Amino acid sequence: MPFTFHLIPHTHWDREWYLTQAAFRSRLVALLDDLIEQLGRTPSLRSFLLDGQTVLLEDYLAVRPDRAEPVARLVREGRIETGPWYVLADEQIPAAESLIRNLLAGARDAGRLGRRLPVLYSPDAFGHPGSLPLLALEFGLRYAVVWRGLDPARIGGRDLFYWESPDSRSVLCLHLPPEGYELGSALLVADPELPGAWARVRDRLVARAATRQIAVLIGADHHAADPRLGALPDRLARLEPEAEFRLSSLAAFFEAAERELPVGLEAVQGECRAGSGATWSLQGTHATRAPFKRRHSALELMLVRSAEPLAALASGGCRVQPVLQRAWRDLVQCQFHDTLCGTTSDVVHRAALARLDEVEAGAREVVRTAIFALLEHDPDRARERPDLVDPTLFVWNPAARRRAGVVRAEVTFFRRDVPVGPPGAGAGPRREGPGARPFALRFGDGTVVPVQILGIRPGLERLEAARHYPDLDEVDRVHIVVPVPEVEGFGLTRIVPVPVQAAGTEVLALGSSRGIRNRILDASVESRGTLRLVRAGVGAAYRGLLGLESEPDLGDTYTWWGGERPRTVRATSPARAAVTAAGPYAAGLAWQTRLAAGSGVVTARVEAMLAGLEPFLRVRLRILNRARDHRLRLRFPVGVRGVAAVAGAHLGRVVRPPARARRSRGALEAPVATAPAHRYVAVARGSRGLAVLAPGFFEYEWTRTGDLLITLLRSVGELSRGDLPPRPGHAAWPLSTPEAQCQGPSDVELAIAPVTETEVGDAAWLERLWEDAFVPLRAVWLRDYAPPPDGAPRSPSVTLSGDGLVFSALKPAETGGGLVLRCWNSRDHTVTGAWHLDRPVRSAGLLRCDETEMEPLAVEEGGTRIPIAVPPHGVATVGATFAGAEG
Repeated sequence: MPFTFHLIPHTHWDREWYLTQAAFRSRLVALLDDLIEQLGRTPSLRSFLLDGQTVLLEDYLAVRPDRAEPVARLVREGRIETGPWYVLADEQIPAAESLIRNLLAGARDAGRLGRRLPVLYSPDAFGHPGSLPLLALEFGLRYAVVWRGLDPARIGGRDLFYWESPDSRSVLCLHLPPEGYELGSALLVADPELPGAWARVRDRLVARAATRQIAVLIGADHHAADPRLGALPDRLARLEPEAEFRLSSLAAFFEAAERELPVGLEAVQGECRAGSGATWSLQGTHATRAPFKRRHSALELMLVRSAEPLAALASGGCRVQPVLQRAWRDLVQCQFHDTLCGTTSDVVHRAALARLDEVEAGAREVVRTAIFALLEHDPDRARERPDLVDPTLFVWNPAARRRAGVVRAEVTFFRRDVPVGPPGAGAGPRREGPGARPFALRFGDGTVVPVQILGIRPGLERLEAARHYPDLDEVDRVHIVVPVPEVEGFGLTRIVPVPVQAAGTEVLALGSSRGIRNRILDASVESRGTLRLVRAGVGAAYRGLLGLESEPDLGDTYTWWGGERPRTVRATSPARAAVTAAGPYAAGLAWQTRLAAGSGVVTARVEAMLAGLEPFLRVRLRILNRARDHRLRLRFPVGVRGVAAVAGAHLGRVVRPPARARRSRGALEAPVATAPAHRYVAVARGSRGLAVLAPGFFEYEWTRTGDLLITLLRSVGELSRGDLPPRPGHAAWPLSTPEAQCQGPSDVELAIAPVTETEVGDAAWLERLWEDAFVPLRAVWLRDYAPPPDGAPRSPSVTLSGDGLVFSALKPAETGGGLVLRCWNSRDHTVTGAWHLDRPVRSAGLLRCDETEMEPLAVEEGGTRIPIAVPPHGVATVGATFAGAEG
């Protein structure tokens, strides 16, 4: 039976890289103008793959709106293939919910245009998470295309394989050849050169073919559609008359190949991060421009755990949905693989930083608007009726479970008006107030609790109102901590400042020059600036934690290289700790550490805090990097060897043994010892172990000697070098990137927890630990709060039950109102659980992640309980609508 060669025209388009988005957009406009003309005059050119990302058409139509109709027609006809992604993002650094928002935006765009590429196309990501096939299936995609990160030996050297998702479903996947998506571009040559070019391409593809159907991608980076494409099938047929050559599409290839799949086709599970020399996987990017990655993670957290839940719960949530979707689009644009990996020119990086500023501003406005709606707070009413104002502290629980805890808050006290504008412009008399005075807090049950004051400083506060100019005041800003009793999941509780009254104070944490402690942990600073940590009743002390160290980094933005004999330099300056908080609710220490990193000096102010009954130590590092060409890390000696590390991953976790960065003979790239993590990495044997937690993504290394290392910075100055022993050859166009040295200040937040082997083995327990550290109870202070005329506002409540179920999202539905609830199952067996709401739902349904309803769900307890059953390591998305409400 002869081969059928599916010739698939495409372009791979880096939206921004060594050039800016504006420069590449100018070239994209020319490419698409020409493509539309070619498709019109070449009927045999049945389709052109526009790189699997709808953002390219968004960029094109932003400057060529006159082409909207012909573009939509060509997409509907399948002649321009777009989606399923909005942006071809890095897939390891963004969190799972970011990848879902990316696919949701791509689905919206493709839906408006009329058609979506039915393949999860991922031709250039620097490796893939193990959850990628699950996400494909949750968006109705049965096929996928990957390249980097997969060792051909895992799939028997064939081009097709099954990639199994964590819940045991699978997608049919095409693994591109070592040359990737551009192998077929070698065929666009003159007739005398075609026989040799075809022989080379054919040999490479036929040797890998699992069926008689063979995909030949014809295109490359930023390549326009070649006018010779239409004639290529006939030209190749003359060289191999017994074969069939057709201008085709990925969908047509997969459908034909699926009918011929051999019995026993290889199946793989888990992540794909090492290509074993088949092509570069470029894992050094996980710490390039690390401050940008940390800020990106913080904004992911703000959107997923603050803006979206508040918008979903607020009665007017649907009104902020367009703003929320715009913030997500802006953030996902920053996830383009070169942008988020840090492998761009400096000017592109600066533009991405500005984009993050816009994301933060939009997210904050969504939070502000939704909080005001939930609390029925009307700033205009407060401005017009100052006699009704009752300054109030609200505490919000952004978790799907009841929680108590110690809350940090900033409350403000009025001192005087600050006029803005020319004098004598009709302003009333200038008011003055007493500023901060001693106070306590009264809870709803009448209990009065003293506060612990961490500090008072003067400042300015601007109160906004829709129908009035902002009111600018000089205030005292008082930073406090206070213990708060249990708050419902996603619920709010009101606390009112009152004059100090005699009341007993429960001591939860204490600090002194010897260290800080609560009832669970005891922490003290060692002489060289490292930390000693003890967990009460469990094991011995952990010493030498938070050791700051530097080693050479002579690599580029893609690859770390420490030189032939890298020398590690550790901080040795004596440390004297100062008490920043002495209790009774929180205890804190701060100290300075310093190291000479060869080309300069690195200093770090370390702040550590224990609060309430928390089983972890909060740590904040304020780093000032004045060194170049080095890698800065923190060392955590765990004192455990011979076990694997457990790291948080997308909708689950991944278990990895220690790795060695040794390059095998003939390999294109050396493997790396570092690895990516989301939320936490933990190691334990018996009663001894340690978990290091972070707000989002970070890079770690787990050594064979029993140390965890967390990367803080990679300081490098070249986009690409061609002379690196771990990766010979340029990974990009050579370009100086001095701003990738990451000089100057940057902040790092971590939490450290001694853990046991049993605790590390419970993924849901680790997720709750992380949630308590980085999604704690939140304080909302409204100095101008005027209670609604009809009484206290409704406090929402959304909780998730089911042992082993982990919360993932609470968001407004993409269309039609209502809210969407998502969780994943950390267990090896099906778990039954339920969502519990504070008001009855009109209807509920089980959805895919793309919010397509799969089946209706019964509701119980008067419509306030939605039962679910989640398969092992699966994900469950539920949609709910409420009677008489839009959202």
